[in-house]
Amino acid sequence: MPEISRFYGIVISMYWEAGAQHDAPHFHVRFGEYRASYGIEPVAQLAGALPVRQQRFVEAWAELHQAELASNWVLVQSGRRPSKIKGLE
Repeated sequence: MPEISRFYGIVISMYWEAGAQHDAPHFHVRFGEYRASYGIEPVAQLAGALPVRQQRFVEAWAELHQAELASNWVLVQSGRRPSKIKGLE
C-alpha cells in the first residue's frame, strides 16, 4: 500500500486494486497495532479505531490536505501512484 504521509508515528496510505472501484474516496491509517480508514469529503472515520490523540492528528491533517487527498484519489482510481503529502510538524 503506497505511503503518502508519515508523522508522529502515524502512517497514511492510499491504494488501488486493478479493476476494483471503491465506493467513496478514502485513505488508510496505521498507528502501531491500530488501523482505520477515513473518508476524504467529509473527513470522517469510516472504519477501525485509533487512540483519541492520533485520531485528532489525522483529522486535522486531512482537513489541511483535503484537496491533495482528493487529487490523489483521482490518481489511484486511474491506476497511478499517489503523490506524497507533507505531514504535520
